[in-house]
Amino acid sequence: MKSVRMLLVLGLAVASAPVVSGMKVPTSDVISYRIVATMRTGTMEKELNEGAAAGFRFQAVMGGETAVGGKEVVAVMSRPSTGGGSRYQYKLLATNKTGTMQKEMQAASDLGFEYRGQTVFESAFGGKEVVVILEKDTEGPSGGHIYRLLATTKTSTMEKELKEVGEAGFEVLGMTVGQTAMGGKELVTITRKKK
Repeated sequence: MKSVRMLLVLGLAVASAPVVSGMKVPTSDVISYRIVATMRTGTMEKELNEGAAAGFRFQAVMGGETAVGGKEVVAVMSRPSTGGGSRYQYKLLATNKTGTMQKEMQAASDLGFEYRGQTVFESAFGGKEVVVILEKDTEGPSGGHIYRLLATTKTSTMEKELKEVGEAGFEVLGMTVGQTAMGGKELVTITRKKK
């Protein structure tokens, strides 16, 4: 029993030796975060691009009601300590017409923007829109995808439509339940495939 304790103590001493002796131990990067929260979709795009100019990159988005801000879209951006630069550009699309959203997404993709996230945004005036955040890597390739949006009120219909687009090579990127102009509460799924 004493020999097991002694081995454990020696193991801990050896494992912590670089710290004790003053040697540098490799550490992971420090990551800085920026929160962007707004009640207006136009402001969100502007603030995402301001963050990108400071080297931050979009990570996540959610629409909802916050304790202080009310009905907001909140996005998280991050920047590693090793740099990152300002190589990204953002475009935000918001609509309650899925046909319009598909056309706008395809036009943006043709300019080099690609899907990064989606949520439902409820404005202070009571309207609900599907919001999609697109990102352009200014140092990367552009216009490499075809987008297809699916919208239905029935999950069984969504499954059927997903099977059809899946057979055509489309992958699911994201899904939200949104209040659309024509369909009421619809399940909106965004899919894409390479050109």
